[in-house]
Amino acid sequence: MSLQSHLAELEKRHEALDRQLSQIVARPSSQDKEIAELKRRKLQLKDQIERLRASSSRLH
Repeated sequence: MSLQSHLAELEKRHEALDRQLSQIVARPSSQDKEIAELKRRKLQLKDQIERLRASSSRLH
């Protein structure tokens, strides 16, 4: 898998988590633990994306 396709896949997963998080927060019965877990996963993906972009820019 190329770096660009890997980044694209991570960005898709990040966007999907963002949509899922928005849906959960909109529900009146949303669970704090579930929200916190989604936010944690979303942040991990964002960090991974940023690390890959930074390493990619150093290569060029």
